[in-house]
Amino acid sequence: EGPGTLDEGYLFELSLGHIAEALNASVLLVSRFSEPWSVDSILGAQQRLGDRVLGVVFNDVPTEHLDTVQFTIKPALEKRGICIFGIVPHSELLRSVSVAELVRRLNARVISSPERQNLMVESLCIGAMNVNSALEYFRKGHNMAVVTGGDRADLQLAALETSTQCLILTGSVEPRPDIVARAEEMEIPIISVDLDTLSTVEIIEKAFGEVRFHEQVKAQCISQMSSDHIEIERLAAALGLSQEQSSGGPAT
Repeated sequence: EGPGTLDEGYLFELSLGHIAEALNASVLLVSRFSEPWSVDSILGAQQRLGDRVLGVVFNDVPTEHLDTVQFTIKPALEKRGICIFGIVPHSELLRSVSVAELVRRLNARVISSPERQNLMVESLCIGAMNVNSALEYFRKGHNMAVVTGGDRADLQLAALETSTQCLILTGSVEPRPDIVARAEEMEIPIISVDLDTLSTVEIIEKAFGEVRFHEQVKAQCISQMSSDHIEIERLAAALGLSQEQSSGGPAT
């Protein structure tokens, strides 16, 4: 794994180009795709690294850009001699955070379904409106952590009827017994924090910004996405590896 950009480490002659030249190594570029003009950086890398560019894997491609990358950008780059070994779509799961991680970061107390702390949270919703607006808001979410006041029983019940992975109650207020019972029935963890809503949200947003990949479900997702969206055999051939070597098997 090299530097994050072509220029990083240039002052000490440890840039990507310097390292590749010193090791006489080829370079596989992994490019996070955000907009079509993201391709300009790849063409710039080809100009600077020349024949050392082995090819490119596009990563984290938004769904709305997949066809553009597949049918417009890939052919255009390959005509310029840049091999595209993979087009990996954006995955909310890979950017998710486990309930257990939120419990740890928030120093929270688990009130219901502690055995379900392995659930993955993909989005954050804040419940601070009337219940009718909240229901409409919550129904748009998917695999949410819902943060609301411990005294907002109406919003808590609304959240439990939608795609909620975790209900986070602020203000150290105990939830009503019927809400705990409903959460247990739905197998949704309720956690209680001593913090106010703003502080709680800031900690959760920081957790989303420091994504980890040690959870088994993420490892399985990465393996499956690599198999589905990266041309492993073509990449192995470009690297001079056999199929067994590229999959971790014995060399032939």
